[in-house]
Amino acid sequence: MSDGKLNVLSPLVLKPGTLWTKVIQRTEAALGCGALRSIPTECFFVEQDGIAFLVRIISNLQRKDEAQQKQQQKTAAGKEFNPFLPYEQNLFVADISQTHLCLLNKFNVVNYHLLIVTRHFEDQDMLLTGTDFEAMWACLREYDGLAFYNGGQVAGASQRHKHLQLVPLPLAATGSQIPIAPLLPRATSLPRENIGQIPGLPFRHAFVRFSDQMMTSDLRTAADTTLELYRQLLTTVGLLGSRTHHSSLLQCQEGPYNLLVTREWMLLVPRSQEHFHSISINSLGFAGALLVRNQEQMQVLQECGPMNVLRHVAISD
Repeated sequence: MSDGKLNVLSPLVLKPGTLWTKVIQRTEAALGCGALRSIPTECFFVEQDGIAFLVRIISNLQRKDEAQQKQQQKTAAGKEFNPFLPYEQNLFVADISQTHLCLLNKFNVVNYHLLIVTRHFEDQDMLLTGTDFEAMWACLREYDGLAFYNGGQVAGASQRHKHLQLVPLPLAATGSQIPIAPLLPRATSLPRENIGQIPGLPFRHAFVRFSDQMMTSDLRTAADTTLELYRQLLTTVGLLGSRTHHSSLLQCQEGPYNLLVTREWMLLVPRSQEHFHSISINSLGFAGALLVRNQEQMQVLQECGPMNVLRHVAISD
């Protein structure tokens, strides 16, 4: 539905209080039948600038690499591959709305990693809409998590079909719920504006805190408010210019960026490149959670410092 309204009588609308149970049940079933192919990792903490960055080292990427090779072969043969159309039935978790559904991330590194996917194809380079945020809030209200969006390939998006992602909190068994949490109490706002910055993040970004009403208002109101704040974040970092019209539902972004959203705040970071050396960085990196493929990459990360890596792939003012 183009106006983003949810029909409470529709069977496609998520029933409140059911998502976490569905996630657990589908995960167990998908592991049992081999549809879910979790990637094992070892976790370490690397400290810089008062932040204990969570770094996962992948112990076996063969499964994902093989799947990507098959995808590349299909693309080279002129067959555009889209894993979400049709989606794999054994990874289906729930219908969220008339515009979105929820799938397990097939090659997950974080347990219970969900994908919030549009039912019909929209490009990952398109700006988020009210219906995207409705679907996001429908999930975030079910259990505490970190939602994120990789806005384009340079921001770490591996699939063109538009999808937000959601991982449960905390991100690790020890430490803060989110590694960058120690920086958040110092976040500032501009005079008479909602949008501010986080001291300690040495790159261009914009940050906003949500009011308490975001968890209690109806989904449409929460989505509309989030959409307006999202546009303010984009404007602040220079990614919402004169050629972007608010009246259009589907708009192409003016540059790559990463977006992170919790129940309490939203952070947007424009990107300059996808990799630092060979290390790929997506939205979770700006939450303080990074992924490396081997010990060589881990050594690079330790020698350069995680915050310096983030600064390199973001935009320094």
